[in-house]
Amino acid sequence: MRFFNFFLVSIFLFSLLTLVINAAPLSKRKFHKKPSVNKAGDGNVGGNTGTEKHSGQGTYFNPGLGACGAVDNDNSQMVALGSPFFDQYTPNGNPNHNSLCGKQIRIYFEGKSVDGIIHDRCPECAAGDVDMSPFMFNQIADQSRGRINIEWEILNA
Repeated sequence: MRFFNFFLVSIFLFSLLTLVINAAPLSKRKFHKKPSVNKAGDGNVGGNTGTEKHSGQGTYFNPGLGACGAVDNDNSQMVALGSPFFDQYTPNGNPNHNSLCGKQIRIYFEGKSVDGIIHDRCPECAAGDVDMSPFMFNQIADQSRGRINIEWEILNA
């Protein structure tokens, strides 16, 4: 019986450790391919998201626990907005209360589009940049491109 209890505790601790390791902090995000020239998106940062189109760079990352409090994975239909844009909608510095959290976004690239939900912020991104889950990025471009020039809009602002 002691061995069985030890076994159960060991499995629980291993599972907990795996969960902690996989929940990488936002500062550990990795871009899969760096551009030769990093053009910052204009982001159209004026406070009005409306149906206004924004432009910037599109990248992908491996999501986990996001700034909005949602836990996502590579197959989630979610995005992280560049922190200069995202942060202006964060009251009292608490990203869980950001008014963009849960809003639907449409991203355009070379005649294709994909819709997703805003669940995170990207501290390495410029104001107009959007960091997507691999699932979303694959809907509009091959991952080998790494970084693409996109336009986007918030649909239910």
